[in-house]
Amino acid sequence: MDPTLHPSDELVDDVYRRAQAGDMRAVEVVVGHYQRRLRAWVAAHCPIGGDADEVAQRTFVAAITRIAEFEIGTSFSAWLFTIARYQLMTEATRLRRLADYHSRIAPDLLARELERRSQQPDEQTLERLQHLKGCLAALGESSRQLIEWRYAAEISLEEMAARTGRTSGALKKQLWVLRRKLQECIEDKLAAQPVGAS
Repeated sequence: MDPTLHPSDELVDDVYRRAQAGDMRAVEVVVGHYQRRLRAWVAAHCPIGGDADEVAQRTFVAAITRIAEFEIGTSFSAWLFTIARYQLMTEATRLRRLADYHSRIAPDLLARELERRSQQPDEQTLERLQHLKGCLAALGESSRQLIEWRYAAEISLEEMAARTGRTSGALKKQLWVLRRKLQECIEDKLAAQPVGAS
């Protein structure tokens, strides 16, 4: 640390005056004196996902750009850390806007991609669908009916319970068992195929 920053208030103030006058050596002294402390403070207060180094850098740039606004004789540290607080608020706003953008855009992009994939199923998907038909045919009629209601007709568990006289919980458990059974059936059929067969 440069000794001119702490022997006396007069010498410290002189460094700030020289920095305000554009003396780059004095600016380097001021930045060097506060750099480690400011970076540590910003890192501790930066929101999750924020760029602490970028915030600290913007703080120093803002301070150097506005050094003429600093009042000699007042606390430079308080002035600098106030700028850092505003830079952190700016970073938090940027992150909120980014999160808001992704929360609005991402579901739409995902829906489009799923739609595209469903309209152009690959060979493996077609193969699995073919096996699914065979596995469904192997189920009993009442099990196929439950699958049809829930996944093709999108009937709620409550409505299915009313139609069957069973509880929603029991139906939910049975559907889970049926899904697992169908998954295992498909995997068995895929494993039984000769390598390279489609």
